[in-house]
Amino acid sequence: MRDAVRWRWWPGSLFGQLMVVLGAGLLLAQLLSAAINVAERDRLVSGSFGMQPAQRIADVVKLLDGLGAAERERVASVLNVPPLVLSLHDQPRAAAAPAEGWRAGLFSARLHAALGDDRPLRIEARDGFAPLPPAGGLAVGHQAMHGPGGMMGRGMGPGMMAAGLSVLRTEVQLRDGRWARFDTELPAAPEALPWRLALTLGVLLAAMLALSYVAVRWVVRPLHVLAQAADALGQDLDRAPLPEDGPREVQQAARAFNTMQQRLSGFINDRTRVLTALSHDLKTPLTRLRLRAELLDDDELRERFEADLHEMETMVTQTLEFMRGLGSHAPREPVDVNALLATLQADNAAVGRTLHVQGRADPPYLADVSLLKRAVGNLVDNACAYGGEATVQVSDSADALVLQVLDEGPGIPEAQLEQVFEPFFRLEASRSRATGGTGLGLGIARNIARSHGGDLVLRNRPAGGLAAVLSLPRHAQR
Repeated sequence: MRDAVRWRWWPGSLFGQLMVVLGAGLLLAQLLSAAINVAERDRLVSGSFGMQPAQRIADVVKLLDGLGAAERERVASVLNVPPLVLSLHDQPRAAAAPAEGWRAGLFSARLHAALGDDRPLRIEARDGFAPLPPAGGLAVGHQAMHGPGGMMGRGMGPGMMAAGLSVLRTEVQLRDGRWARFDTELPAAPEALPWRLALTLGVLLAAMLALSYVAVRWVVRPLHVLAQAADALGQDLDRAPLPEDGPREVQQAARAFNTMQQRLSGFINDRTRVLTALSHDLKTPLTRLRLRAELLDDDELRERFEADLHEMETMVTQTLEFMRGLGSHAPREPVDVNALLATLQADNAAVGRTLHVQGRADPPYLADVSLLKRAVGNLVDNACAYGGEATVQVSDSADALVLQVLDEGPGIPEAQLEQVFEPFFRLEASRSRATGGTGLGLGIARNIARSHGGDLVLRNRPAGGLAAVLSLPRHAQR
C-alpha cells in the first residue's frame, strides 16, 4: 500500500517516464547552473568591493595633506558633487573601534593599501538618511560609483544624500591632525537571483523541454506502432506488414516482427491444410461405418453405433473449426444484435429450451455475423446444458457491447474458471458424454471474441449459477 501511494504520481507510460526523468535532470542542471553563476558573481563583487571608492578617498586625502587651510577649502568646494560627501572636522565622530561587518573591514583594508600608511581611520556602516554636513562641511563628487545619472547623481544639491540608502562613513586623519569625513553611498546588495539570469535559465529550460518532448515522442512512437501491430495481429494474422523504415534499430524491430508474422501465418496455413485433408479423409471411413451400422439387425446396437459415429463427426468438425481459427476471414458488416438474439431465442424454443433476453443493443455492431452467432450460440448451449435455461443480458454503451449469458447451474470452482477454455477440458462433476459437447465450445467463443478485439470471461454468480461475460469493444470500430 505504501509503495502504491509512493509511486502514484509516477507515469505508467514510457513516454511519461522519460519526460519526467529528462525534465527533472534539466531542472536540476539549471538550478546548479544558477547557483554557480550567483556564487561566482558574489565572489567577483566581494573581491572588487571598495576598490574605486577607497582609491578616490585616498587621492583626495593625499591632495588635502599637501594644501594649506585656505587652499584646502577652495579645492574642496570645487569637488563638491555627490555622491561622496566630504566634511572637515577637528575631532572624529566615530569611536576608535575595529570596523564591524565584512564590508567595513574589507573597505578599511582597501583604504590602508591605497594610502600606503597606517594613519588612524574610523569606518562605520549605517542605513538611512545622510544629513547635510555641518557648517564648514564640504562635498566632494565621486562619479566612479554611479555616474552622472546614478541613484545619487542629478537632481541633488551639494552635500545631500537620498534617504533609505546604505552609507559607509569613513573618517581619515590628515597630517595636520584634522579629520576628513567621507559619507559614501554603498552599492546595493545584488539580488539572490537576477531576473535576467532567471529569465535566461527559464527560456533555456523551456526550449530543452520542448526539444526533449519532440525527441522522446519520436523515439517512443515506433514502440507504440509495434504494440498496436502486435495487438492487431491477434485479430488478423494476414494484416499488412509493418513498414521497414526509420532508424536502423526500428527497421530491425519491424523486420523481425514481419518475419514472425510470416512464420506464424505459414504455420497456421500449413496446419489448416493438413487438418482439412485429414477431415476429408476421415469422412470416407466414417461413411463406411455408418453404412455398415445400418446393416445391423440389432436395433439397440445400431443406435449405439450411430450415436458414437455422430459424436465422432461432431468432434472432428468442431476440432477442425477450432484449429482453423474459426474458418475464413469473412468481411465484417453491421449486425443487428437484437435480431440475432431473437433468432437464437426462436431456435432454442423450437427444441424445447428457454432463452430470455433482457436489454437492447443500439446501434448495430460491426462483426462477422456467422462467427458472432456461433459465439453467443455456444454460450447459450452451454448454459442450457448445465443450467436448464439461459438468460442473455445486453448492456450497450459508446465504449463496448457486453452480452452476459446467465444460467442457474452449479457454477465452476474458482480455480478452474480459466481451465475450461482449454481444448477438450471437462469438469468431472457436470460435463460428461451424457450432457454432450466436446469441450471446445467455450474456447471457440473466446477466440471469436478476441478476433473482434474483445474477450470472454466466466464468473460465478453470488446467488448461484454461472455468468459468461462477452465483451466486444465499440471504440475499435470508429
